[in-house]
Amino acid sequence: MMRFRAIAFGLTLVGLIFAMPSHLLAYTGEKLAKGAKVRIEDARAIALKAQPGTISDEELEREGGGSGLRYSFDIKSGGVKYEVGVDAQTGKILENKKEGRHPD
Repeated sequence: MMRFRAIAFGLTLVGLIFAMPSHLLAYTGEKLAKGAKVRIEDARAIALKAQPGTISDEELEREGGGSGLRYSFDIKSGGVKYEVGVDAQTGKILENKKEGRHPD
């Protein structure tokens, strides 16, 4: 009986981890966050205002355009995936486009 409880508890924890939205876990580029003026929580809100939907992936990256440091969000909306870029220094939208067949 004790073994059954331990297995059930373990499966419950694994289920909770996979059920958590990805934005509650660490994101790619998190080490760059100390150089960002805009917090990821604020960048998420900006991205979702520009492109309502569900965030499926997010990262902070160095990329040309704007200040050179941007949050990049993959947002699913109506069965379509969009990439939305938010400048990590100013909060301005740098990109809001439908992803093609071969996304980056």
